[in-house]
Amino acid sequence: MTVFLTSVSSVVVIVLMMTLGYLLRRNQWFADSFGGDLAALITKIALPASIFISVMKYLNRAELLSLGAGIIYPAVGVVLDYLVAWLVVKVARIRPGRRGIFINAVANANTIFIGMPLNTALFGNRAMGYFLVYYVVNTVSTWTIGAYLIANDDPTVKKGQTALRHQFNWQKLLPMPLVGFLVALVWLLLAWPVPSFMAQTLTYVGNLVTPLSLIYIGIVLCDAGLNNFRFDRDACLALVGRFILSPLLLILLLKFGGGTRLPELMQQTLVVQSATSMLAVLPILANEAHGDVEYATKIVVMSTVLFIVVVPVLMVLLQFI
Repeated sequence: MTVFLTSVSSVVVIVLMMTLGYLLRRNQWFADSFGGDLAALITKIALPASIFISVMKYLNRAELLSLGAGIIYPAVGVVLDYLVAWLVVKVARIRPGRRGIFINAVANANTIFIGMPLNTALFGNRAMGYFLVYYVVNTVSTWTIGAYLIANDDPTVKKGQTALRHQFNWQKLLPMPLVGFLVALVWLLLAWPVPSFMAQTLTYVGNLVTPLSLIYIGIVLCDAGLNNFRFDRDACLALVGRFILSPLLLILLLKFGGGTRLPELMQQTLVVQSATSMLAVLPILANEAHGDVEYATKIVVMSTVLFIVVVPVLMVLLQFI
């Protein structure tokens, strides 16, 4: 009951912050250009800072090496998510502008904003190292394959021009959040100390990610209009992929994949993270690629709200792993 109430509280906070963005935009506190400026601030400044500080705070060299054996399961699980989602895109004929969003919705989770507090509530700090295994996989997946798929699903670019446009676009091939992650790993492996002024500055800037992302979702939702907020086919497919397909594939891998038998707590942690709601920054990435921002916003909000229903079911399933 305590876990259920904790998850309800977390979702309520998130919904309230999105509501704030919605109300401020509706009351014309924000100019039309504000959403785009906010998206740039989050993806190019705040997210890299947040990722760097998270890696430095929750990982050390010894843990990084010891946790390496367990990384294969979530990595293979995410690859399978990509493959199945890609097949669904082909079979269901999901239109350009939604394809990259859909695949990301199925394969990548909101680990740092929702997954971390939920994991701590369920398993305590003793599971933090196991959480970071999935976090590393999810981070690399999101800002390499995931970001690339969304960037190359730009419906404003003609088919013959896509390869030419993105051929030398290093910003898409090596986005700033991934740069922050790679710099953090190098910093960690070289055992360089982080000066206190630098740590404080990056912490403050990184803390902007969650509230600004959720406020941005509220802004986009206001611009899209609540009348368009409905469970269409593509939204339902994305929700099924995120909440059923992704954890199911990982459970099957853990049970029948062979290899090293992971500790029970690690298995439970990985499964919980695989069923976490969709990335809060998904609408931002869609906006940068001229994708269907309304669709991205809709499925993020739906998955965030519906996650409260998924949690108790997931807790029951964990008993059979």
